[in-house]
Amino acid sequence: MGTLVGHVAPGFGFFLIGLWHLFNHIKLHLLRPNSYKSLPWFPSPRFRYLELYLIILGSCASVAMELFIGPRSHQPLDTDWTIPSNHLHNFEHSSISMAFIVYGVFAVLFDKLKLKSQFGLTQLLAALAFGQQLFLFHLHSSDHMGVEGQYHTLLQIVIFVSLLTTLMGIGQPDSFLISFVRSVSILFQGAWLMTMGFMLWTPSLIPKDCFMNLEEGHLVVRCRDDHSLHRAKSLVNIEFSWFLIGLAISVMSFYLGMVRVYGEKNEYWTLRTKEMDDDFEVSSSSGSDQDLESQKGAATSNVHDERKSFIDMGQSFAAMDMER
Repeated sequence: MGTLVGHVAPGFGFFLIGLWHLFNHIKLHLLRPNSYKSLPWFPSPRFRYLELYLIILGSCASVAMELFIGPRSHQPLDTDWTIPSNHLHNFEHSSISMAFIVYGVFAVLFDKLKLKSQFGLTQLLAALAFGQQLFLFHLHSSDHMGVEGQYHTLLQIVIFVSLLTTLMGIGQPDSFLISFVRSVSILFQGAWLMTMGFMLWTPSLIPKDCFMNLEEGHLVVRCRDDHSLHRAKSLVNIEFSWFLIGLAISVMSFYLGMVRVYGEKNEYWTLRTKEMDDDFEVSSSSGSDQDLESQKGAATSNVHDERKSFIDMGQSFAAMDMER
């Protein structure tokens, strides 16, 4: 980071991942609204681990750019093997990328091993990566009191939303709204990072009465006085609010477009209605009445048979007396 490419390239990666998650979460919810369950990542049609491998490769490229390609000596250490102050931000940025490498590698391993707890553990590693990102941006070694600092302060709000929704998703995997907000926040991170790259390192887009100054090996936007700095920060706030409104319109329009393509499916279960229960009671009562009738008939026949046997016995005793 610290350059136009250093913000636009990772921003584009976040934007693609957020859009990919948003598309799949909406599609999954539309097709299975009642049995929906979120996923920490989504396999691609032809190559299952494409998303995770792109995260790993992109993060490795970021580490290489920060520590080996970007520095003039192609290594970030000083002659006495200490970290110089002008390279502290390189180590901070690369630490963020390392956290996402850990997430991608273990997500692949968990899936290949078919672990029962892979969803929760993968979400926990994603939360760890967002937490690392929030921590290092909040305590950044670079001077973030100026215009660049205002961009980073607003970025931290979006990162916090990604962290919070990722943690909430561990306990509520069936919540579409949590997954939806998480995907939008990742997408917003990417859009805001790309905007930072263009707005802070394009001379024609720098606010009035501000200029680019070379400090510790990289360019920083500075303003001539406090009034100019206040105006520049206010413009960043307005820009963020417009971005938020534009994002809301775009995301909701995207959702409606997905609804038109896939439609809202209805899932049905067999339910016991009152009519079914009434029919069951009627059939049960009729069956019980029949059983009672049969029992009564059997009892009557038994009594008749007993009376008949007593009559026969009386006739036989009378015959024996006459013979005597």
